[in-house]
Amino acid sequence: MPEPRPTFPIHHWIAAVLLFCMAAIAFINVVSRYVFHFSFAATEEITINLFVWLTVVGSGIAFERGGHLGMVTLFNFFPKRMKKVVIVVTAVLMAALFAVVNAFMIQTIYDDLTRFHAMSGALGIPIWVYYAGVPVLSVYVFRGIYREAVTKLASLARGGSR
Repeated sequence: MPEPRPTFPIHHWIAAVLLFCMAAIAFINVVSRYVFHFSFAATEEITINLFVWLTVVGSGIAFERGGHLGMVTLFNFFPKRMKKVVIVVTAVLMAALFAVVNAFMIQTIYDDLTRFHAMSGALGIPIWVYYAGVPVLSVYVFRGIYREAVTKLASLARGGSR
């Protein structure tokens, strides 16, 4: 029986595509600068905004894998019931933090759409387009927080210390 092929969730593909685009843009700009002595001004604008989006998606992946900072030593001293409470409270606080970030970002997008009408410096793209990636992609952050909490609670129910 053949081994099953590994599947990569959509947010892993999004992170890979964003990272590839950033690397390709930076490479093209470096080659252009040295070969043609010409630099594309828009590359910095695009790369910075793709980096922000990649950070949001990467945060979701890190949460899902349990890769965020934690006080494991202190957590291991708690009794099982207290560990459950800590897992749930931690997940709620992390989700609340990202909800606040999203609230501010949505307010910023609204302000830009209704009052400021700011355009990016190099490409002339409305700034809210770059900002919109954060609340849209933070779906993966909330998903990662939820999945990590469920995984930890299931592990605890099976008798694990995590």
